[in-house]
Amino acid sequence: MSSALTESGPSKPAAVPVIEIRDLSLTFATADGPVTALTGIDLDVRRGEFISLIGPSGCGKTTLLRVIADLEQPTGGRIAVNGVSPGEARLARAYGYVFQASALYPWRNIARNVALPLEIMGLDRPTRDARVRDNLALVNLTGFERKFPWQLSGGMQQRVSIARALAVEPELLLMDEPFGALDEIVRDHLNEQLLQLWAKTNKTVVFVTHSIPEAVFLSTRIVVMSPRPGRIHDVIESSLPSDRTLDIRETPEFLAIAHRVREGLRAGHSYDD
Repeated sequence: MSSALTESGPSKPAAVPVIEIRDLSLTFATADGPVTALTGIDLDVRRGEFISLIGPSGCGKTTLLRVIADLEQPTGGRIAVNGVSPGEARLARAYGYVFQASALYPWRNIARNVALPLEIMGLDRPTRDARVRDNLALVNLTGFERKFPWQLSGGMQQRVSIARALAVEPELLLMDEPFGALDEIVRDHLNEQLLQLWAKTNKTVVFVTHSIPEAVFLSTRIVVMSPRPGRIHDVIESSLPSDRTLDIRETPEFLAIAHRVREGLRAGHSYDD
């Protein structure tokens, strides 16, 4: 691992993979015939890593994330999450999932939105209240408990969805382009906050993005995927320090990694229609 983590950052990832994927494929049956979304996927994700999946639309990034989350079923190969099947990991609440849209219920205030999965789990009220309070504090939204989603900005709504995902105390956080619809200034700010959150919680994160700067800024490793059928074209380890600020995007080290990602996307024909 070449990501030069400091003592204040996440601990060094363990050797045993949190996610282990071997020769995974997924083919959808459609009215026009079978469509292969993923083929020959081999990937290990170690504990404490921040992995970004990047590639063009339709390359299978989100499909791969959904396979990890047991929302899609592979048609070939094998996958283990924490040493068990994705279905068993889901039942054990091993992961939290953050979608592209915040998916908050407009009739529930912020505290009750975060508490929803805890209610489903059957946790008692004091435990729910404590987890809501702690996780809203983690995303810097203390004081907004009684607000409703429509009273918050898009960026704040996404932070609520992250707090909700963390409230179930998962080991693994799966994030599907959570900042893709936000303007660049808000997105930059949330990228910095997400890195701070990762350092505090030491979660393992798998993050889907279309943005090269976002992938390079956030990640310990960047997985470059090629167009359908989705394959892993390159896996790039980051040499950037964990205590990054946005200023690092102007450094030669950052630009070199971004160049390699861009070259990988070009080699994978990601700019073809």
